[in-house]
Amino acid sequence: MTRPRLLALAFIVLVAAMRLQSGVSSQAPPPRRPPEELLQLSIAAEKAGLAEPFRGITTNGQVEPGLFALRSTGVSTEPVREAAETFLAGLTPAQRDKTIFPVDDPEWRKWMNQSFYVRQGVSFLEMSAAQREQAFGLLRASLSAKGLKQTRDIMRLNETLGELAGGNFDEYGEWRYHITVMGQPSATEPWGWQFDGHHAVINYFVLGDQVVMTPFFAGSEPVVAHSGKYKGTSVLQDEQNRGLALINALTDGQRRKAILRTSKTGNDNLTEAWRDNVVLDYAGVPATDLDAAQRQQLLDLIALYVDNMDEGHARVKMDEVRAVLDRTWLAWIGDTRPGSVFYYRIQSPVILIEFDHQRPVALRHLMDPNVPNVAHVHTVVRTPNGNDYGKDLLRQHYQQHPHPAR
Repeated sequence: MTRPRLLALAFIVLVAAMRLQSGVSSQAPPPRRPPEELLQLSIAAEKAGLAEPFRGITTNGQVEPGLFALRSTGVSTEPVREAAETFLAGLTPAQRDKTIFPVDDPEWRKWMNQSFYVRQGVSFLEMSAAQREQAFGLLRASLSAKGLKQTRDIMRLNETLGELAGGNFDEYGEWRYHITVMGQPSATEPWGWQFDGHHAVINYFVLGDQVVMTPFFAGSEPVVAHSGKYKGTSVLQDEQNRGLALINALTDGQRRKAILRTSKTGNDNLTEAWRDNVVLDYAGVPATDLDAAQRQQLLDLIALYVDNMDEGHARVKMDEVRAVLDRTWLAWIGDTRPGSVFYYRIQSPVILIEFDHQRPVALRHLMDPNVPNVAHVHTVVRTPNGNDYGKDLLRQHYQQHPHPAR
């Protein structure tokens, strides 16, 4: 039997098992929500999410200083600047007006994974074919080939989700993604861009040749398309499988430290949208307890996320990660057997990564809505200690080059 058929069979067995366990049968997809309801939900989310000013994710409520310096990385950002200028030039004046924001605008923090969120900027839905190609040109210049493919595949799987949710393309679909640009693309002044949509969010800050690409969100429901227009598309399988391989590479004593609990009955991510100021102490097993091979395995797993950036800036970020490896921790929730649902977190002063198997949302008519499953995955990458959105670099830049207050 071929691998795609095996995957399809496994998915069918999974769905059947969940239905038998919960005693439910297939139901109608969740009802579609009117635009006014989606807008009110979005306004409420923004009001709560922006209620306090940005501080950044910390372990104790205090930002650790001195972690992120203004410096030259030696990795050019000119291709990104040129691609952004090309993208903006290809927009109509009306599109451009709603796409560009000041570099320190709260728009940076206005992102959300959920499908209902009413987003800012220009949508791929309203772009012409030429404009879409220019938008992908911006992503192509900024991301690695792996990062671009993952983003495109998440978009495609959002189309699959629309198909599985009874043709609900009011909330789901391949082109329901927006781009905003903060500041003016520049070789010397701070600027950046944001890609925002269901299960895919990229915040990309640029200052000179420095880049900060967080918060970064990647997920999907489903993570594998077994039918429809994009049958065979899959995402986040390496992140899942290598995480499982790492926890199973630990000794019994290390695992007792790493595993916070074996029961996983809900969603466990802590740093998704509107969670810019989470206080989250280190937990699990420290990297200092790992042997050389295990430490390399941990680094390889971190690199799997970091490598969504272009190669040069990913290398710069991994140098940051290695410099504080002895202050890096791995935490786990859930079982460790193949096919299990689980959550893991990797946390250091300069990076925070979360992987989580989630409860079904749009597909709760096909699966038990009360338990997580392997078909719905959320991942988040953050830069703790005040440098999400490049805000610590921006703060230092303003100290050296004062700007008039807005």
